Amino acid sequence: MNNKLYLIGYSGHAFVCAEVALSNGYSLEGYYELREMVNNPFAICYKGKGESINSNQNVFIAIGENLLRKKLFVDAISNGNIIPYLIHPKSNFSEYAAIEAGAIICAGAIVNPFVRIGSATIINSGSIIEHECQIGNFSHIAPGAVLAGNVKVGELCFIGANSVIKQGLSICDNVIIGMGAVVTKDITEPGTYIGSPAKKLIK
Repeated sequence: MNNKLYLIGYSGHAFVCAEVALSNGYSLEGYYELREMVNNPFAICYKGKGESINSNQNVFIAIGENLLRKKLFVDAISNGNIIPYLIHPKSNFSEYAAIEAGAIICAGAIVNPFVRIGSATIINSGSIIEHECQIGNFSHIAPGAVLAGNVKVGELCFIGANSVIKQGLSICDNVIIGMGAVVTKDITEPGTYIGSPAKKLIK
């Protein structure tokens, strides 16, 4: 395995990605950002805005925002880059679960059997993904969120911290579930849902 890894993005969420990458045996060779960052806790080299990324490099899209992460992921794939997935050794990831390129499982997360995690999706610290759940590409399950068994989450969704989704439900693409919300019915329309039981926020 080529253990040299470059981060695309280097703030906030990227620091979590860096720690997980190191725990997986990668050597952090540098980061790409719009500008060189003053805060550089992992002391890795600034490599520029991204124009110079070689096609044979391992890269990880270390961006928390779903749409931007999708764009950079697609660009990296088009450039011929290799994008690994990352699983924190202090998570509980079932050997019967599946994970796609660019996804990350953070510390303390529980991912149970027959779960499928889509490309470049974030399963954040302490979240629980129960049996047979399917999480779409470019989504983000925030810290402490609970998905009971057989939940389906679409692409580009954000499931807020400490929210709960009832077993067997489906959530369509482009949905935001607010912090602490309790979802008791299928969600079939994009939008933001808050409260207990969760209801669509009307602006």
